[in-house]
Amino acid sequence: MIRVLLCDDQPLIRGGFRALLKAEDDIDVVAEAGDGQEGLALIKEHLPDIALIDIQMPVMDGIETTRRIAADPDLAGVHVVILTNYGFDEYVFNALRAGAAGFLVKDIEPDDLLHSVRVAARGDALLAPSITRMLISRYVAQPLNPGVGEGLKELTNREREAVLLAAQGLSNDEIADRMVISPFTAKTHINRAMAKLQARDRAQLVVLAYESGLVAPRSQ
Repeated sequence: MIRVLLCDDQPLIRGGFRALLKAEDDIDVVAEAGDGQEGLALIKEHLPDIALIDIQMPVMDGIETTRRIAADPDLAGVHVVILTNYGFDEYVFNALRAGAAGFLVKDIEPDDLLHSVRVAARGDALLAPSITRMLISRYVAQPLNPGVGEGLKELTNREREAVLLAAQGLSNDEIADRMVISPFTAKTHINRAMAKLQARDRAQLVVLAYESGLVAPRSQ
């Protein structure tokens, strides 16, 4: 059972998402909140697998809520998925840097929402190739951060290759096909790289790959 918490200041949005999610046999909505502060308290209480968090809310917005979740070791199992009305923008970029596992636009099709929740629950990031291109464009215009990714030197060649492919938006199955290995081995490489780079999840791993210079924009 995938446990989901909804955090959005619009009751209509929460109601629509709740009805859709609760109709599924493998998904349960454990709590709802109307702002980030209330949402954070409920997340600590219920420890959901997925927190669907609106990026713009009163009291405490989605970026700060995500940052506090990511900073709390007791909430390491909570995958944050940001909800937005606008697609990829500066707010979403900052949310990914803060520790979000991915993001969804609120007018998403029902089947895509259900698929996305299940993808996030198993630890895969919701980063399509189009989103990766947005990340690339950001790093073209700014210098690398030498303080990020201290564990790069600890990556094996295969782990580094897996991270490079993940940074292009590839899934574990696609990485496995490219590297001619099993999906389980691909996932193992990614998980070990996350541990060495102290990345909370796959999305943060991709951000770190660009911030550290492991992935060069010109290589994409």
